Amino acid sequence: MKPMAIIVAGGSGTRMGSEVPKQFLEVAGAPLLVHSISAFAASVPEMEIVVVLPAAHLESGSDLVARHLPSHTIFFAEGGETRFHSVQRGLQLVREPSIVFVHDAVRCLVSPDLILRCYLQAMEKGSAIPAIAVSDSIRQLTTAGHVPVDRTLLRAIQTPQTFRSDLLIPAFRQPFDLSFTDEASVVERYGGQVELIEGEVSNIKVTWPVDLVVATELLKSRISEI
Repeated sequence: MKPMAIIVAGGSGTRMGSEVPKQFLEVAGAPLLVHSISAFAASVPEMEIVVVLPAAHLESGSDLVARHLPSHTIFFAEGGETRFHSVQRGLQLVREPSIVFVHDAVRCLVSPDLILRCYLQAMEKGSAIPAIAVSDSIRQLTTAGHVPVDRTLLRAIQTPQTFRSDLLIPAFRQPFDLSFTDEASVVERYGGQVELIEGEVSNIKVTWPVDLVVATELLKSRISEI
């Protein structure tokens, strides 16, 4: 089945405290978005890549990607009101049976190895959702205060969330619901099976300024090893 990545780049940069949307912030010689695209391009042969951008940044974002990756064919789609609607628009470009990855553009440290493992598991089981063990102590708020939660039963979910297209596309024909926090929750509501796969601790989502510092150092380290 054809590998196809939908990279969702709809962040505004509010929590980063930046006037530039965080997916366009440059680290280690390239924008976060470009690092993410490059990982997918290097992972599975014949990978097709779709980048979903906010309407206000569609033209400038596509020009930016073309400057950094002139030898790659990248398709672009205009984002929607929510992540759910943005993924819907990206899925409109899936025109043959595929293994579809949905990835946060600002998870710029995703490795080609994780992408390949997700691809192989989705081929076998229909889905692959990267997850890692929770290392912090966790408490749940209650009406009476808060209670501890057994962290050994919890997993932190990452992207790329990966599915066969015949499972993902019908799930995204459902009406939007506020409980849809990621692709896995959409597929589960539709009645589909969601299978976890071991993620990577380094596959962080760049959200806060400190995340940018960490990502910069890790990317520099990777580049120096090449």
